[in-house]
Amino acid sequence: MQKYAEYIEEIEIDSLWSGKKHIKWRLDRRVNILSGVNGMGKSTIINKVVKGLSAGGEFPSHMLKGVHLKVYPAEAKWIRYDVIRSFDRPLMSNDMIGKMDLSLATELDWQLFKLQRKYLDYQVNMGNRIIQVLQSGAPDAAQQAQDISEPKKRFQDIIDELFADTGKKIVRTENEIRFSQIGETLVPYQLSSGEKQILAIMLTVLVQDGEDYVLFMDEPEVSLHVEWQKRLIDLVLELNPHVQIILTTHSPAIIMNGWLDSVTEVSDITDVD
Repeated sequence: MQKYAEYIEEIEIDSLWSGKKHIKWRLDRRVNILSGVNGMGKSTIINKVVKGLSAGGEFPSHMLKGVHLKVYPAEAKWIRYDVIRSFDRPLMSNDMIGKMDLSLATELDWQLFKLQRKYLDYQVNMGNRIIQVLQSGAPDAAQQAQDISEPKKRFQDIIDELFADTGKKIVRTENEIRFSQIGETLVPYQLSSGEKQILAIMLTVLVQDGEDYVLFMDEPEVSLHVEWQKRLIDLVLELNPHVQIILTTHSPAIIMNGWLDSVTEVSDITDVD
């Protein structure tokens, strides 16, 4: 049976930038924010860790040379993780998209398309658990079923609240994500860049279904309204209290809701050879 880590305790990189820098970063169980001026290596650190993990999260045999992770529990050889990046760039190749008859124009669109598939799987798994609970005959079966469905409802409430200024609401009778706005139905690919970004982050957290996992975010504030930036960390932790957040940022707003103590400067974890 695969043994999954609950969180990462330490990231060590022997040779950032051709051996000129040695990185050793002790991590908090919940929130870790990496800060520093451009060119200090914030994104490079995140990228090296992510590239060293296999698609399924296996390590350390799949780690890049010079990248080491310490995890809890120490004997774990797998880790659940996701990556959120900031740029809503045009898709480099539209060949596959055209064959699938989809109107996807940017990388965020493609990310949301894949998340829609995961959202459907999440709902199937949630439905199966609810049926199992209701069939168990337990005296509190109805409450257990309600508890199972609560994260999805909270996700929908969060998105409706964030999008309230534009009048968009999630259509709750649909299995896929759809929005209603003044009598019109919208798909996620019709949202603004900021709306796509926050939707992608919240969906990514939801479909992990309450598991222990690591969420890497590289400058997630790009395109996000300042008020959304302020609430971002709190909303992620509310949707899944078992997540470990590792993010890079230039935005003071990200840390405004009491996360100043979670900030680490790149220079504080770097030894220059």
